[in-house]
Amino acid sequence: MGAVVSCLRSICQSIGACIMAVVNAIGSICMAIINGIISVFDIIVSCLTCNRVGRRRHRHRTTTSTI
Repeated sequence: MGAVVSCLRSICQSIGACIMAVVNAIGSICMAIINGIISVFDIIVSCLTCNRVGRRRHRHRTTTSTI
């Protein structure tokens, strides 16, 4: 009787793992599509604004440590 329960438990775990793999794949595909759309909009905006959007002036600060 214990072998049957163990077998059914393994089958349920395998089905659950398969369903989770499908859900994760769908989520990854959606994220890839969204990231692609965001990249296209980023390219369009940077092209229209001559690459001036989002660029910040970086100031290099040099610190001297005294011991």
